[in-house]
Amino acid sequence: MAATGWVTRTVKTGWARVAFMGLSVALMGAVWTQPAATAAQDMPAIPDPVAVQLDASTTAYLVLDMVDAICPGRPSCPSAAVAAASLLARAREAGAMVIFTTGRAGGSLVPPLEALPGEPFVGGPADKFFESNLDDILVSHGIQTVVVGGQAANGAPLYTTFGANMSGYTAVVLSDVLPGDTPFDTYVAQYQMLHEPGFDNAGNTPLIEGRVTLSRTDLVSFN
Repeated sequence: MAATGWVTRTVKTGWARVAFMGLSVALMGAVWTQPAATAAQDMPAIPDPVAVQLDASTTAYLVLDMVDAICPGRPSCPSAAVAAASLLARAREAGAMVIFTTGRAGGSLVPPLEALPGEPFVGGPADKFFESNLDDILVSHGIQTVVVGGQAANGAPLYTTFGANMSGYTAVVLSDVLPGDTPFDTYVAQYQMLHEPGFDNAGNTPLIEGRVTLSRTDLVSFN
């Protein structure tokens, strides 16, 4: 993407990103300022993951920061890596694009994840669309939908899905490839993904264009 286009998109999305982060802070503050019992009762339920069927030719699977520099600190990361790998095999067989990110910490993919020759790696902060060439890669391959899984739940997956929606992509988030430091972190991430300012899908209706659908690796298929 040309420098002018990047600057224009950054200016346009600046206020939306501020609003997005502000809503996240407000949500966490509202929960933590209540008594524990009341907070647990008042927290809204997350809709169940739904089945989706995707066009492999216009879909990219984004495996975010599943690397040995980050993963060992999260107990749920090994099982998430196994789930992520199971979908990798099916995505490749169907012909979907696969992209990995390593975060700023770098590192190698955790087993059983393994990149094939030609599969790109992208760096950058939590929002992988920010200060990276991710959007350029997706545009050059005609991608319209991104499947997102990775860590930490309220880090790269949360902010990258928002970046994807801001850039016009439909996002499918894998609930079983969303390890967080605590269950609350994962809850906040899932809630926020379905309630993004301007891109909400509170009922988790499958594949609303330009919004997030919460799914699971065994519920994703390709045509």
